Amino acid sequence: MPTLLQGDMPAWYDGDTGLPVVYESELAAQREIADHHLTLIQQFLDGERDYDDAMTVEDFILPVDIWPDGSISVESGRRYGKQL
Repeated sequence: MPTLLQGDMPAWYDGDTGLPVVYESELAAQREIADHHLTLIQQFLDGERDYDDAMTVEDFILPVDIWPDGSISVESGRRYGKQL
């Protein structure tokens, strides 16, 4: 997910390990993003969220390398580990 000061950042971290979430395939990642956006759209339909917030798609998928400590790195060389 792009951020103003830090550039692209992992959008989801595992609640138990604190590590970035990695999916077994691109299709699995696409399905997770689609499911998340279906939830946002349902919240809009239920009056719990604004339209613009529900319809904005900022997520994208990048291939990563997974390191022995569970951290990941992306093509640019940036490496992401546990979120504190």
